[in-house]
Amino acid sequence: MEGFRRQGEDAPRTAGVGSLGLQLPLLIRLQSGAAAGPGALRSSSSGRLQLRDRSPPPPPAAGAPGSARSASPMASLAAEIIAFLLAISGWVLVSSTLPTDYWKVSSIDGTVITTATFWANLWKTCVTDSTGVSNCKDFPSMLALDGYIQACRGLMIAAVSLGFFGSIFALVGMKCTKVGGSDQTKAKVACLAGMIFILSGLCSMTGCSLYANRITSEFFDPTFIAQKYELGAALFIGWAGASLCIIGGSIFCFSIAGNSKSPRMGYTYNGATSVMSSRTKVHNSAADFKSPKGPPKHFDKNAYV
Repeated sequence: MEGFRRQGEDAPRTAGVGSLGLQLPLLIRLQSGAAAGPGALRSSSSGRLQLRDRSPPPPPAAGAPGSARSASPMASLAAEIIAFLLAISGWVLVSSTLPTDYWKVSSIDGTVITTATFWANLWKTCVTDSTGVSNCKDFPSMLALDGYIQACRGLMIAAVSLGFFGSIFALVGMKCTKVGGSDQTKAKVACLAGMIFILSGLCSMTGCSLYANRITSEFFDPTFIAQKYELGAALFIGWAGASLCIIGGSIFCFSIAGNSKSPRMGYTYNGATSVMSSRTKVHNSAADFKSPKGPPKHFDKNAYV
């Protein structure tokens, strides 16, 4: 009977040693999970703790949505830079047509000996003799001018002014600049700059075409007996500049469509976390996992003696 009593008394001690032996590996796992960082522990369905695989995810493939999403802003930025260069080049060409002399040059069709060359622009008319000496005469009165010259003056001045304001709006609306506000605001400003550049190109195209139409109509008119002229170099420069302004402005207008189609990712702010707070969270979760579900046990001061 005494042997059975001793075995009964030793049974709780053996169970306590066994439970301590089961808890040691669990404590080692908890300590290794706390050293690995927050979120490294994962509880399975069986109640055990397992370590997560913290290996980095594989990079996205070339045709994956992530790679296309990262390449889209770069393509939009390159398109805006190209559009800005085209529009500015066109504006410079349009501006250079105003002081250019040769808007129309006298024709030598059917003439054997040429002793003088007549040429004119929007501001004056000149003649150059065979020795290279030029004599120019400004238009005496603006109100006494022909209607097409006055219209061409107004259209070319409007084209230069619109190109100036368009270049300022384009600098504000481009993504590579740090002014203009948010991306949506900058996209709207870039679209406005594109519309201004298109309007500037249309004004220049209309002015040059109106002047060229008057020259060609007089040249092919058999009843016109005065001096006939041909198209000068300034008209071709104006057409080229107007085309560049229209192309650059169109690219700016299409950039707002690309920005609206690009996916936007939402982010949530969970508050600033420090290393100490993350470690405290892990130790608290480990303590909660180890705490028994039964009623608490009270021990005296001589319980472990």
